[in-house]
Amino acid sequence: MSCDIDPAVVAADTAAWNNARFARHTMIRFAARKALKPKCAGVLFNFPHTMTLPDIPCLTNPTHSFNLHCFYPPPSDQPALPLYIPPCPHAPSSEQPLRIQIEGPLLALQKLLPGVSWHIPHDSPEFPLPGGPELAKLAFQKIYHRDIRPDIAGDMVVRDEYKGWLVEARPIVMIDYYGVTFDHLVPTDDTDPEVLQINIVEIEDDGGVYANKYNPFDIDPAEYIGKKVLAVPRCCQKRKGTTDRQRINDAVNARDGRVDDTIYK
Repeated sequence: MSCDIDPAVVAADTAAWNNARFARHTMIRFAARKALKPKCAGVLFNFPHTMTLPDIPCLTNPTHSFNLHCFYPPPSDQPALPLYIPPCPHAPSSEQPLRIQIEGPLLALQKLLPGVSWHIPHDSPEFPLPGGPELAKLAFQKIYHRDIRPDIAGDMVVRDEYKGWLVEARPIVMIDYYGVTFDHLVPTDDTDPEVLQINIVEIEDDGGVYANKYNPFDIDPAEYIGKKVLAVPRCCQKRKGTTDRQRINDAVNARDGRVDDTIYK
């Protein structure tokens, strides 16, 4: 018995799969919207015209309001927490050319970089955001156990960034998720290098529920809350990340004007 496959359906399914990572934070909020019980009318932020942020389900814990977290106006004077990447059997060698993307919710990033402002002025073309190179630097130090060396060509080069827009906050321009992509020893003409995807995990906001769901090892929140911020390489997660290499490289190539990455938008 045979059946016809509609190419339009296949294309739609493929696009949906590729969009899943980028849309995750939006889907969480929409799914939680009906169950959300507003806890405050809004938070005032330091914008040119004082505006009130509407009540929005939180990315890292959709059972409560995003307004419980004070993201603006940073920077804050709280002490920075260290980034912790568990030992990985697939850790890259320092001689291996590699493209690395590290990303996570803003709530966790502000614990790593409390002195960095993630405020985005309207229509700002700035690339990367000030926190991008700082986040890349932290990841580089943890992966290679040394500082970046300016005397080594291509030791660390920021190539791309991802901004998870808080669409429900419009007309306020905000993000609640951010990722930066950087190269280590990747030749400038290499459009498809090996990649390493690392996800920063927010543990405090939901008591480790998400972290324990998507990682194959037990995570005790008491070991992290107020002490360190967890980041897990894709190879050590339950999720396989079969599209990571194409997605990350296509985004860099698109920024360089080499390909059209609209399938991932």
